[in-house]
Amino acid sequence: YKNKGIQPLLDAAVRYLPSPEDKGEVVGINPETEAEEVRQPTPEAPFAGLVFKVLVDKYVGKMALVRIYSGTLKPGDSVYNVRADKRLRVSRLRQILADKFEGIPEAMAGDICAVIGLKEARTGDTLTAENAPLALEAMQFPEPVIGYAIEAQNKKEADKLGQALEKAKEEDPSLKLEVDPQTGQTILRGMGELHLEVVIERMQSDFNLVIRKGAPQVAYKEVITQSIVHTYFLKKQSGGGSGHYAKITFELSPREDGLPGLEFIDDIKGGVIPREFIPSVQKGFEAGMQQGILAGYPIESMRVRLFDGGFHAVDSHPQDFEQAAVFGFREAALLAEPHLLEPVMQVEATTPDEYTGVINGDINRRRGMIVGMEAKAGTQLIKAEVPLSELFGYVTSIRGLSSGRASASLTFAHYAQVPKQIEAQILEQWSVTA
Repeated sequence: YKNKGIQPLLDAAVRYLPSPEDKGEVVGINPETEAEEVRQPTPEAPFAGLVFKVLVDKYVGKMALVRIYSGTLKPGDSVYNVRADKRLRVSRLRQILADKFEGIPEAMAGDICAVIGLKEARTGDTLTAENAPLALEAMQFPEPVIGYAIEAQNKKEADKLGQALEKAKEEDPSLKLEVDPQTGQTILRGMGELHLEVVIERMQSDFNLVIRKGAPQVAYKEVITQSIVHTYFLKKQSGGGSGHYAKITFELSPREDGLPGLEFIDDIKGGVIPREFIPSVQKGFEAGMQQGILAGYPIESMRVRLFDGGFHAVDSHPQDFEQAAVFGFREAALLAEPHLLEPVMQVEATTPDEYTGVINGDINRRRGMIVGMEAKAGTQLIKAEVPLSELFGYVTSIRGLSSGRASASLTFAHYAQVPKQIEAQILEQWSVTA
């Protein structure tokens, strides 16, 4: 506006934001051969670009914001979406200038442009030339850690709320929608209170809605902590027809690598369970993980080694083995010392020196652990890890403790086991509401 600081800003852009030519070739994976391939950042190379954001415009519909790594893109071109394995056609190209969009005849390596017409595109998708597919490094989106139960003010606005939620999900892949199986409520999950507050406020203003929201809900997870060997035997006889028969013996344990998800090991020998039934067993354990064992929260990670079992030549079906895995998991998990996990946030609080003691004390009261402090010109930067369940309203609280002079930022750090006393309180509350 007044040309203040513009020259240092431009100098910084030159220094810290290299051109594609300075950065050099981009490396990706060929989806057909799974071998590494490189692309030169030139307009003549085969096209490759990454969708880094999706916008839904009220006038032109869905726009994919694309960073072009190699090649040239023009309206009417066909591109290949590696994730969706689909051919998409570019309708129009636009150049982004702050909040304005101008049509352009082409975009080339190094450009960022808005592409209209890519209905199947999602944030993180790689777009390439059809005859030269290449998968660029995908974006990783963290799991949501907090949720609100939301509903429209009345039945008339329910459809508009559905449209608003679909638009929000398209634009922000870190949002998740769930339906609570006990209450039937729609739960909107995100990365924090502020994240969800901004999303809800935007939906209300864009769609002229009034949205009611419940109290914030922490996205707990569950984990098993001991190894257990268990056998489950399913046997039912129906009158007149074939029955149901499945027997599985398995070892249930925590994963040694600590990675999320199910590590399933097929150790069946001698055909005691036919090969065609093994995928059904794995599917059953995956379904059990999603339902949890203590309070319906999903299991973070676990290892299952299937090593024995039995079947009946007539009465055994794939669904019998899937059901045996679900019920066998429930029995075994209760014996494997399950516990709750809670999201822990990284808190960075900046405060004048005189309020350091008060804010440190407040962090300790919230079950937080201070991991570092830095002095900066009369202020202190306090770094801490605090359970999310203790942080509702924290930004407002820290301002109150410091007469409005302190501020804080919160980002997700990791999941940690809930202390036994707190876990007992959570499970008691869950059993009452259930």
